[in-house]
Amino acid sequence: MFDEFLKKAEELRGRDEPFAVATVVRSEPPVSGKPGDRAIIRADRSIWGWIGGGCAQPTVIMESLRAISDGKPRLIRISPASQQAEEGVVAYKMECHSGGALDIYIEPVLPKPALVIIGRSPVARTLAKLALNLEYAVTVISPLAATDAFPVGIRILTDASIDDVKTTPKTYVVVSTQGEDDEEGVELALGIGASYTGFVASRTKGEKVIGYLREKGLSPDLLERVKYPAGLDIGAASPEEIALSILAEIVKLKSRKSEPESAAALHDNRKPPSSQAASFASTAPSTEVKDPVCGMTVDVGSARHRSEYQSTSVYFCCARCKESFDKDPARFAARA
Repeated sequence: MFDEFLKKAEELRGRDEPFAVATVVRSEPPVSGKPGDRAIIRADRSIWGWIGGGCAQPTVIMESLRAISDGKPRLIRISPASQQAEEGVVAYKMECHSGGALDIYIEPVLPKPALVIIGRSPVARTLAKLALNLEYAVTVISPLAATDAFPVGIRILTDASIDDVKTTPKTYVVVSTQGEDDEEGVELALGIGASYTGFVASRTKGEKVIGYLREKGLSPDLLERVKYPAGLDIGAASPEEIALSILAEIVKLKSRKSEPESAAALHDNRKPPSSQAASFASTAPSTEVKDPVCGMTVDVGSARHRSEYQSTSVYFCCARCKESFDKDPARFAARA
C-alpha cells in the first residue's frame, strides 16, 4: 500500500499538480483511522487513500485545500469533546463522531516555483544558474539559447509561444534580451501573464521599449506591470550582482502571503490560464456553513449531503448527520 501511495504522489509531482498529504499521527479509540494511515487530497477535492470515514474526511479535505492555497502545513484534531485552543493545533468538535479522537498532520506538496527567462545574455545565464540552485523550474526562451552554456536541468526553448509555458501563481518572468529583440521579448513576457515580469534594462531603455509597445497598441495597464530595471536596488553593476538582485526581488515577492495588487491584476488582458493554474487558484474554500447536527464546518461548494427544510437548504458533513436531521428536523432547526 505504501508503494502505491508513493507511486501516486510521484505521478502528481510529475504533472506539477499541487496536492496535500494527510497523515494520522495519533488516535484515541474508537476510531477507524489509525496512526500511519494517510491520504492524498488534490485541488479538485478528490481524496486517494484513507484517514478515517464519517465526518473526518470532509474536514481533512477542507483543511487540505487551505494548505494547498497558503502553502502551510497544519495539525488538526478531531474530537467529540470541547477543547481549548492549543498552540499549533486546529481543533474541531465533532459530536457525530464515533467517540474517539484523531490528530492528523496535513502537508501541502506544491510544484516548484517557475522562472522563465527570455534572452541569453550574461545576466540570463547567471540568473538561470542561481535559480536552479534554489530549486526553481527554469525555462530559457531564445532562438540562439542552445548555443550558450546553460546548466543541465534547464529547459531550453528556441522557438516558443506562450502556449509552451505553463503558468501558475508561482511563475515569474524575466526579460534579459539586452539588445536582442527587446520589444518582442517584453511582449512575449506579458502574454505569459506571470506573477512578476521584470525587464533587465536601464530606465531610459525601458521607457523606449514600453513606448514602442504602447504605440503598437498594447494596453497601458498591461505595460505598467513590467518592472524595470528588474531587481532590488542594491547598487548592482556586474551580471552576477544584477542576477542576484533580480532573484532577491522574486524571493521577496514569493514570500509574501498574498500577491500585490499589481501582480494580481496580471490575470486580466492575458491568455486564459492553463488548467493547472486554474486548479491552483481555485483551492480557496468557498462559502462555509455549520452542520446543524454535529457543528462541523461544511463547504457548500463540495457538500454531498443536503436537505431542504422550510424553503432553506441545510448542508451536512456526512450521510449520518443528514439522516439524523431528516428524522427530527425540528430538533436541529434552530442550529440550521
